[in-house]
Amino acid sequence: MSSGEFIVSLDIGTSKVRVIVAEVTKESTQIVGVGSAAAKGTKKGAIIDIDQAVQSIREAVDHAEQMVGIDISKVFVGVSGNHVSLQSSHGVVAVASDNREIGQPDIDRVMQAAKVVALPPERAVIDVVPKQFIVDGLTGIHDPYGMVGVRLEVEAIIVTGSKTIIHNVLRCVEKASLSVAGILLLPLAASEICLSSDEKNMGVVLADIGGGATSLAIFEQGHLVSTAVLPIGGDFITNDIAIGLRTQSEVAEKIKRKYGVALVEESSKDVVFSVPAIGSNQESNVNQEEMALIIEPRVEEIFQLIRDQVESMGYSDGLPGGYVLTGGVMSIPHILVVAQNQLGEAVRIVSPGYIGVQDPSFTSGVGMIHYIQKRWMLRLAEPDGQGRSPQKDKRGPSPLERMKNWFFNEFI
Repeated sequence: MSSGEFIVSLDIGTSKVRVIVAEVTKESTQIVGVGSAAAKGTKKGAIIDIDQAVQSIREAVDHAEQMVGIDISKVFVGVSGNHVSLQSSHGVVAVASDNREIGQPDIDRVMQAAKVVALPPERAVIDVVPKQFIVDGLTGIHDPYGMVGVRLEVEAIIVTGSKTIIHNVLRCVEKASLSVAGILLLPLAASEICLSSDEKNMGVVLADIGGGATSLAIFEQGHLVSTAVLPIGGDFITNDIAIGLRTQSEVAEKIKRKYGVALVEESSKDVVFSVPAIGSNQESNVNQEEMALIIEPRVEEIFQLIRDQVESMGYSDGLPGGYVLTGGVMSIPHILVVAQNQLGEAVRIVSPGYIGVQDPSFTSGVGMIHYIQKRWMLRLAEPDGQGRSPQKDKRGPSPLERMKNWFFNEFI
């Protein structure tokens, strides 16, 4: 990988469109720019108005371009939603090289073999995630490159989605004068920075609570096993505040961010602010406790729905790793206490650790950067004394180029 290569993630959420620009080298990843815009033309993770969605994407990209000072032409797009499903698959190939050393072409072929599954015509493969490789019967191998063997197998998870929804997303990106470098499943990407290996192995729920929807992902034995999306999020809190205080949604969002707390007992009657009444020029004085009395019940309901959904997915006793929470709603002060009251003590909140994107609403976008880096851009050997990588040359096209080739063969 050349020094100073930029990769860009695009997260089209229900309430916000976020773009993150990262400069990636073999040694490090540096977030150098972000852009965001109000999401228009989307509902519950699907595009309902292409022109409005294109406008939102373009605004977010323009914002990021101004910050970084580069022209963005290619983006990696994240997807989620109830249209996504998972299924197990298995691929087998014979090692092709004369010396029986497993090379990148062998790994590519076995991954392609795993992708050959019977799918309904309305479904498309989003990703193929290897669970383990098997070399001549030896199991538990994470990277078989360079090993010697005759038979290479892979046990993988096939991530599929609705062709209609995916193609509409791609259409919006293309109409925004961008090309798609790849498409990723957001819960998998977010897990890169949210979950430890131990949590994934013992079993954990990752909940990304956004503005208009909450994405759930369950991991067990180190792998993603189930996903779901609930059509509820921070926008419902804002709507309750707007109705309760008889004000506009824009005003309700601003005062929620500035004065809102999720726990009534942590609020104060002494914190007083004025709220313009809808349909008039008059303003009313409201204290923080009055707003907390609106926020806390809705936050409790969100966590109750998360718990009920996890139970309906077959985990009535919970999971040993508990819950890991992220997303914009988790920025509300004292929300962790409410979450622990509803979900149990094994709950923690995760935010990205980068300057400028430490808000939990950026978790998915930053996770995409790490996922791309880990999966596709760091499979490079140590360079030799001349600054070249013999193994990279031996493997042929870079992992990123192989991903692009696969993506366009699949969707374009």
